[in-house]
Amino acid sequence: MDVVGGKWKALILWELHNHGVRRFGELRRGLPGVSEKVLIQQLRELEEDDIVHREVYREVPPKVEYSLTEHGTALNAALEPLALWGARRSERIGAELIPH
Repeated sequence: MDVVGGKWKALILWELHNHGVRRFGELRRGLPGVSEKVLIQQLRELEEDDIVHREVYREVPPKVEYSLTEHGTALNAALEPLALWGARRSERIGAELIPH
């Protein structure tokens, strides 16, 4: 649970799953409400856990891209039933889903 603990990690996983390789700014735009500091921290933790791969391109300006590792893809697949449960629960109680 430590790997996906926190408000943003699961959302980062879904963002990378749905859009593939993303640059930092693209991730931030895809996750409204996340601060730059928190996103950096969450990405570093996911990278340390071998869930997210960070690719740095040595160019000016520097370019950094994030993608799911094999473990990240497997974790996303494991979390999918939980996401489906959450969607059904939201429908049942009439809650509004966060658009993506």
